[in-house]
Amino acid sequence: MCTLDGLKEALVIWAAELRRAVRSGRAIVLLGLYSMFSALVLLVVGFVTRELQAQVNAKLAESGGDSEMATQAAEQMRQGVLGFLASNDAAMMEALAKVPIVVLIVFKITLFFLPAYIALMGFDQVSGEVGPRSMRYLTVRARRSSVLLGKFLSQATLLVGLVLVIDLAIFVYARILNDDFAFATLVLNLLKFWSATIVFSLAYVALTTLCSSLFRSPAVSLVFNFILLFVFWLMDSVGRAVSEENLLRFLRFLSPSYYSANLLHPKLAEFAVSGAAYAAFAAVFLFGAYGVLRARDL
Repeated sequence: MCTLDGLKEALVIWAAELRRAVRSGRAIVLLGLYSMFSALVLLVVGFVTRELQAQVNAKLAESGGDSEMATQAAEQMRQGVLGFLASNDAAMMEALAKVPIVVLIVFKITLFFLPAYIALMGFDQVSGEVGPRSMRYLTVRARRSSVLLGKFLSQATLLVGLVLVIDLAIFVYARILNDDFAFATLVLNLLKFWSATIVFSLAYVALTTLCSSLFRSPAVSLVFNFILLFVFWLMDSVGRAVSEENLLRFLRFLSPSYYSANLLHPKLAEFAVSGAAYAAFAAVFLFGAYGVLRARDL
């Protein structure tokens, strides 16, 4: 899609778009939205955790102060929640055993809402310039593929930074609440969770680029993006819900969200399959966006 000269053009556009996003205050607004959402999730999870702890304390009182029984009850609750979040995968449960439950819950909820956040973040990256026809001034000096790749990289870079800031805040919060959450474990899992989120996100950034390339109106691009997200979610849900004899089960393999289950898997082969799937989705969406932009009259 890009030669060496085209890649240099893409990097120039990437740097210019990134500077423009930061100077416009857009990064601050996006960080604020992401922060408020994450804080809300943390508050809800914290409330649920306190309720569970209250149940454990109640059982402790019923047992006449038997600390061993209370410890067993707490561990059973934790293993139940961990098994649900890790799809009862023994290897993943063992790898995540030292991570506070609050981090795992926030991670799972974030993956569900992150595609919508990405759509809000970049719905106008291409259509915002195609509509008023300012795109033609860029394409006079650079290849269309370079413009597209530069805009994609700009949004991806901004997202990488925002996710790192929020993930760091979540892990620090978990460290404050859990004295047994060692610093070395924190750093290792922070990098692991951050990498998993980025791998997951890049396919959706490419999807947003495709949707933004399809229409001249940013509003229409945003609505269409949300429609596609709903379709992908529906495909995954239906594919999981039907029996193994039903051919509709294959729909889940066409949805990016299906491959998120193994992003935290300790086995490299399992993670590689998920990573390769998201890379394939990102490539398909980007090449689709390039095909649309190449055929469009600017």
